[in-house]
Amino acid sequence: MSTKTICRNIRNTVALCVAALIIGVIVAALDVVFGKVLFALNDIRIANPWYFIPFLPLSGLVVAYIYNICSGECYRGMALVFEAGHNERKSIPLRIIPAAIVSTWITQLFGGSSGREGVGVQIGAIVGHRIGRLFHIENAPKILLLTGIAAGFAGLFQTPIAAFFFALEVLTAGRLEYEALIPIFIGSFSASYVSHLLGLPAFKYALEVHTHVTWSLSVKLVILAIIFGLTGGLFAYALNGFRDILRQKFLNKPFLKIFLGGILISILLLIFGAGRYAGLGEPLVAQAFAGKSLWYDFAFKMIITILTLACGFRGGEVMPLFVIGATLGAAIAPITGLNPALVVALGFVAVFGAGTNTMLAPLFVGAELFGYQLLPLFFIVCVVGYFFNGNKSIYAAQKQEMV
Repeated sequence: MSTKTICRNIRNTVALCVAALIIGVIVAALDVVFGKVLFALNDIRIANPWYFIPFLPLSGLVVAYIYNICSGECYRGMALVFEAGHNERKSIPLRIIPAAIVSTWITQLFGGSSGREGVGVQIGAIVGHRIGRLFHIENAPKILLLTGIAAGFAGLFQTPIAAFFFALEVLTAGRLEYEALIPIFIGSFSASYVSHLLGLPAFKYALEVHTHVTWSLSVKLVILAIIFGLTGGLFAYALNGFRDILRQKFLNKPFLKIFLGGILISILLLIFGAGRYAGLGEPLVAQAFAGKSLWYDFAFKMIITILTLACGFRGGEVMPLFVIGATLGAAIAPITGLNPALVVALGFVAVFGAGTNTMLAPLFVGAELFGYQLLPLFFIVCVVGYFFNGNKSIYAAQKQEMV
């Protein structure tokens, strides 16, 4: 390799690293604004469910109108991110960012069950891809799109290592995007640090559990992993399937679809728990760890979330996966003979991994949120859960690595 080539490679690497740092700061700042408002809106709805949830159908019309005035393919959101990541499209509309932010705020204020990572990832991917297009460096748009994905995830959850691996493995199941290794690292850690510095609350739960992996424990973990893997795969399969069904039934009628869906969802929310399954669902996670959840919480949260997202309301799927996994863990913990909080944590990470068809990201979500001493346990449930999810993913545009 010539000296000129080496100098060019060093210059390109430095440029991408500087860009990654900028992306991390920008995306974290946007995540903080989005996240703080979202938490405030959830608190308002939780305090006054009957003032907001009955108006979910009307709020749905506003969401549909927002995407209607955006025109084009903006409603496809994450699908566009994946297409750009696979080099199947050259640009992602910038207007998706305000549309996704505002529509998710509206969705959750009025009780729709969704998450927040979808918005964070879209913000990061679009910012990264836009900046990448400014460089005359091979694969710069894709590299910085992946950097943005990591920054968006890390900025919201402040789990930089999990975000690092999530960006590496989410585009194509079974393949890691090593060409973006260093920029993703910089974008992830800078976004997490800036998000923390700006005061965005982060979920942490220190589990005071210290256990050795024995044969009997391993058998229990494998059984739990199969249950969690099947649940995550079922959620992804049902969500994508129901979306397709409603898309066909309400072809070119998004307003009618979201309005009728909003009526059904609001009725279910008010009948079953007066909004218990609305919004992010973080109170359900807290109740699961406190041993106060109901055995059917995971099923109701799953159904309400599938209805919410399939009908056209906005938000992410990862937080609902966390909630479903945690509450499922709480439901089956009594029959395992294990520490209930440990089973909740195992479900939290394994259902997320199965639903997103990722393995390394959930492993480190568990370690960063609940403690590295439990890494061997998370490893078992994440690997086995990944195997049993049926190659299903909440991201319909995710590709499969052919072996």
